[in-house]
Amino acid sequence: MNFFEFAAVGDNCIDRFLPPIGLSLIGGNAVNVAVQLSRRGLRTGYFGAVGSDEAGRRMLGCFKDNGLYTDHVQIRPGATAYTNIEVNEAGERTFVLEEFGVCKGYRPSDLDLQVLLKMRHVHIGWLDDGGALRRTLKAAGVSVSQDVSVNTDTQHLGIEGLDCVFASAGEDHAEAEQILSTLLAGGARIAVVTCGSRGSMASDGTQVAAAGIRPVEIVDTTGAGDSFIAGFISSYSRGDDLQTCLEIGRDTAAETCRHVGGFPQPVLPLAA
Repeated sequence: MNFFEFAAVGDNCIDRFLPPIGLSLIGGNAVNVAVQLSRRGLRTGYFGAVGSDEAGRRMLGCFKDNGLYTDHVQIRPGATAYTNIEVNEAGERTFVLEEFGVCKGYRPSDLDLQVLLKMRHVHIGWLDDGGALRRTLKAAGVSVSQDVSVNTDTQHLGIEGLDCVFASAGEDHAEAEQILSTLLAGGARIAVVTCGSRGSMASDGTQVAAAGIRPVEIVDTTGAGDSFIAGFISSYSRGDDLQTCLEIGRDTAAETCRHVGGFPQPVLPLAA
């Protein structure tokens, strides 16, 4: 018996904000989406790999504290993934280094896969499997989404048959419309593009919806895009129309911008 019906598969990492900030938080596309789905009241499991180090133990504790089902997290020898981030005086982030650690080469086990095949919806984050999981889930009729902006290696990407494909663009709506068209032509059932301060757009090939941003006092934008995805998925899973899905995504992202990190969590000093 499954005790959850939504799942996120793939990356996790320790976001290491370099001095002068000198703090560390837990993140990663798949983790942020999973936690935000859980925070929206959806029973959610996380499938991925953490290291057998202190960071891995910190991850597992955080997952459980946020209501995620963790029976399918693999603990592998080696280092938990981390990302070094610099923030300038304007608050803009630069990803200086991404070390995927034990996330590299992660694959769901046969047992994991049998569970994933029973999910209402599965979101795939960064996963270097050449698209194997995506194809398997879609062949079985499972509802699947992926953020194609997360993984820049095209050999691991593919959109044919995905229910929801998420991408990011600049603030030019013409560029966003072109990306929507490309994703739909590639086989996406629903294409969603975020456009920074210009909001977001979505299309199913017959209609196009757009939503602006919700102005808030911004503390940190880390994980806002992942929160948008979770909000959109939660609305989509209820059968809401595209406009409502965008608005729920927008509001979830706005709330994330009001605190540090992709979800509320203890912020630790960066280890020397």
